[in-house]
Amino acid sequence: MAHCYRHPSRETSVSCSNCGKPICPDCMTTTPVGMRCPECAGQRTKVRTMRTISAAGFRATQALILINVIVFIAEGSGAWSLTGATNSSWLLNHGLLGFPYIRTTSIGGLPDDEFYRLVTSGFLHLDLLHIASNMYVLYWVGRLLEPAIGRPRFLAIYFVALLAGSFGVLIASPHSPTAGASGAIFGLMGAAFAEAHARGADQVRNQLVILIVINLIITLNVPNISAGAHVGGLIGGGLVTLGFNQADRMRLPQVGWALCSLVAVVSVAGAILVANGTT
Repeated sequence: MAHCYRHPSRETSVSCSNCGKPICPDCMTTTPVGMRCPECAGQRTKVRTMRTISAAGFRATQALILINVIVFIAEGSGAWSLTGATNSSWLLNHGLLGFPYIRTTSIGGLPDDEFYRLVTSGFLHLDLLHIASNMYVLYWVGRLLEPAIGRPRFLAIYFVALLAGSFGVLIASPHSPTAGASGAIFGLMGAAFAEAHARGADQVRNQLVILIVINLIITLNVPNISAGAHVGGLIGGGLVTLGFNQADRMRLPQVGWALCSLVAVVSVAGAILVANGTT
């Protein structure tokens, strides 16, 4: 059970309906939109309609979907199938993630120092089903999460989870060229779960548990799906979100951003170390 952010010795199951901080009875202020903490009680609640939410609430999500779709189209006709992309795509050949390409030392004449692949691989997809399924989940989770935590944190979690997913790929399947946004998307699912749990939104949290479990079962039982990317992204996104939430309770937002940066750096450094140690 959580503890009141102003009275750490008091357990509580109630969170502020505005910022999500846990509050005890002495800190609760009843408002038309639920219980609020002392800081939020004096703030006016902005009226948010479905039109304003759809227009501005998840623009980063929409931008990420657009970028992924544009890149997929740019991959060429080799990727526009239901059976997987061919090797004729220049973008795929120069953006896929695999250990020989991000080593700090050359091996067998293969290119190295292509660390950008840790990011570019997360914007490439192998076929229509691949991108359609990923973009559907990104839309569903992004529409839920981005308005709740704000655009800067949403984008930070997305890219840190992408890097953590790339790290997971090189641990679990370094010899299999990998692409897809699923590592970052799993990170968003982990973040949404952590956020829903922190805010006491049990129904949303339980729905996310079902979604995550189903996707993990599919990941572990369907061939050619990168378990490393999914698990790595899930851990990265969840960890960063927990850090942001804890920093909010401490009223030290910079601590959350510091942890976010640390997870990103560890993911990149770990990926390079693992690639260098792979034969």
